[in-house]
Amino acid sequence: MASPSSATNIMLSINEKKTVTIDLYRPLRNYIVANYSERQAQTLEDDLETLKQLRISIERSTTDSLTSRRDLYQTYFKALTAVESRFPISSDKDHVNSVTFTWYDSFKTRNKASQQNIHLEKAAVLFNLGAVYNQIGLGFDRSTVEGRRQAVQSFTAAAGAFAYLRDNEAAKASVGNSVTVDVSVECAGMLERLMLAQAQECVFENTIAKGSTPGVCAKISRQAGLYYEEALAALNFAPLSQHFDKTWTSHIQLKTALFNGEACYRSSLELHDKEEIGDEIARLKNGISVLSDAKKSAPRGAPQQILDAINKLEGNLNINLDRAMKENDRVYLMRVPPVSSLPPLPGFSLVKSMNMNDVLDASKDRMFAGLVPDSSAKALSRYTEMLDDVIRTQAERLQQGSELARVNLKEMNLPDSILALEGHSMLPMALREDVEAVQVCGGPAGLQGELQQLQDLRRVNHELLVQTEQLIQKEATEDAQFRSQFGARWTRNPSSTLTKNLQDRLNRFAANLKQAADSDGKIERSVKDNMALMSILDSRPIESALPTLARPILSLDANEDAVVGGLKQSLRQLETLGTQRAGLEDMLKDMKRKDDILPKLMTSTGSYEDLFRKEISKYDHISEEISQNLQAQEQLLLQIQAQNNQFASAFNIDDYNASCEKCYKQIEAAIAKYREIKENINEGLKFYVTLQEAITNIKQQSSDFAMTRSIQSREMIEDLQRQISGLSVQDGRNSSSHTYSQPGPANMHYRPGPQTPYYQPPPSGYVQPPSPLPPPSGGSPYPPQYGQQPGPTGSQYGQPGYPGWQYAQGQQPGSGPSYTPYPPNQNQSGYYKQ
Repeated sequence: MASPSSATNIMLSINEKKTVTIDLYRPLRNYIVANYSERQAQTLEDDLETLKQLRISIERSTTDSLTSRRDLYQTYFKALTAVESRFPISSDKDHVNSVTFTWYDSFKTRNKASQQNIHLEKAAVLFNLGAVYNQIGLGFDRSTVEGRRQAVQSFTAAAGAFAYLRDNEAAKASVGNSVTVDVSVECAGMLERLMLAQAQECVFENTIAKGSTPGVCAKISRQAGLYYEEALAALNFAPLSQHFDKTWTSHIQLKTALFNGEACYRSSLELHDKEEIGDEIARLKNGISVLSDAKKSAPRGAPQQILDAINKLEGNLNINLDRAMKENDRVYLMRVPPVSSLPPLPGFSLVKSMNMNDVLDASKDRMFAGLVPDSSAKALSRYTEMLDDVIRTQAERLQQGSELARVNLKEMNLPDSILALEGHSMLPMALREDVEAVQVCGGPAGLQGELQQLQDLRRVNHELLVQTEQLIQKEATEDAQFRSQFGARWTRNPSSTLTKNLQDRLNRFAANLKQAADSDGKIERSVKDNMALMSILDSRPIESALPTLARPILSLDANEDAVVGGLKQSLRQLETLGTQRAGLEDMLKDMKRKDDILPKLMTSTGSYEDLFRKEISKYDHISEEISQNLQAQEQLLLQIQAQNNQFASAFNIDDYNASCEKCYKQIEAAIAKYREIKENINEGLKFYVTLQEAITNIKQQSSDFAMTRSIQSREMIEDLQRQISGLSVQDGRNSSSHTYSQPGPANMHYRPGPQTPYYQPPPSGYVQPPSPLPPPSGGSPYPPQYGQQPGPTGSQYGQPGYPGWQYAQGQQPGSGPSYTPYPPNQNQSGYYKQ
């Protein structure tokens, strides 16, 4: 097997374009000041300076290393992309109209293009980037496997740069009268094919070095020839046919013939191994013909190294042809098909143009990020609306899926029936909360303690009434003794007249207390009568009171375990799908939060709609996952429905559900009765507390009255004793003129020390209860609540007034403020409502 000659290593080199010096700093700064502000220009000073230095480096880059120039072109292209989206450069008076880019043709160095068009600048930078990649590839030692591998990477990068030029900038840079051919669409396409051909050639050389089979080598060689053919075809048509030096055309033409001939040679070796001698002879003749025609058409000055490689390959073809023809004549005697009937040899490409989108992506650069044109802001708003619509639609689908699962499971009473079979029955949530509220308050068992509170309060009120009546009765007894002792000389009003108002109120309170005692009895009877009903509420946990779902006593096919196991497995799968939906929703929100396309909008040179479609497509895979999840759930719910029907039939679920409903109603009735009794007890407690305040108030009034009357008694006794003993004529005269039935301040000659007043200000924080009102129809079973009634403000013997003082002064009963008595309500039957 012959190896390629070192002469095949000769390849074409592309020179970089030249430019002239221009100033970008001052025109762009002036534009910022004119359209934004001086402050904004100062903020962007560093970016402007960076751009200026990059352009200067481009003008002087020929002295730098190849890798430095490569990095410089990439960085400057990204900067130009940022400039393009923010600074309109043209001859328009409102644009940056003082910048003209000038670049010379790489192949016809006298030709140049001058345009007020940033796309000419970008096209030239891309061309130079491809040229530098090409030169880097030529610099590797292609006599070694690693050198050829690195050369392949550089040539494919060069092909990517020229492809990017062709697809994005060439047409925009070839407008107007001042253009150059080297950055045209045709030239960029030809150079891409040429770079791929040189990359494939390096691959072929590595394939030969590795000792691959002749069939593989033939396909790789054929593909290299095809790439050279495509480049040659472009060179033979305008505008390239008259633009390139003939050495270029001759080089590519000979390389095309060389690799097509190489493909014929490698294919013939494979045919020889298969003993297909007739086809082998035809391929050898075809290869010799291709090489012979190439040499005949090659112009003077054709690369000698390639000619030497062709001559060597041609010699190998002739040697193998002679051998094959002799073997065929002597042994095989096969028919040799004509060359024209041979099918084209297949090619197999192991190279492709590098995708330069990531390399040249300027969206992550922050140059001039502070300048956001109105068009970009509007485009961002439009994209945000599109994205929100996508997120909202998918989120609604997820929520609908979860709701559908919830409703279906509820209709099938799942997983509650499975839990009930395992001894974990569950109450409906609302009913469970009601039970918990009852248990927190002590439950039915706690009602006995509250009934005891009622009894204690009733006893306290009764004792207060007895004590108050004793005070009044004691004062009346003392008054009667003095009246009997002194006869007509005891001239003050009798106690029964003055205490009538107090006595009436005490009688009324006593009647109310008796009525309340009757109501308490009814409550106690209600608690006793309904304790069996309410006792279910004391169950802890309440689920222990629910019926249990048991396995059937008799089983026909004993498949209950399989039915339950299958249903539980399906429920777990349904839960997994729900968890996946939650994760997909979180993923959507996270992607939206991180989705910032403003930098891409700012650097986009194409249609916004195209960019929008590309960016929105990022969410397609999540949308597809959501669809798959919902479809899987739909199928799973149908499966669960069938499994649940089997489960219900095997375990007689209908009877169990009926028992549960009956238990639920019992619990609801118990809660209602508990609340009714609890409400009546609370009314009773409130009544007794209020009544106790009212009785305590009357007791204080009665105490003040008794004290006042005691002081009066001592004064009158002292006056009477002086009259009887005749201690003083003047005192007797004054005494005979003193009238106790009409006492007044002028007649008082004895003033005791400070006395406890009949009415004192209420203590801090005390809220005076309201005056009694008639009970509304159908209201509380307790009598009305009582509040304090202001006492009289007059005084006698310099002492505080007392209840009934007005009556002693001749005021008619009922004419002043008093409590309206309420007889017991005979229509009330108890605290709770019947």
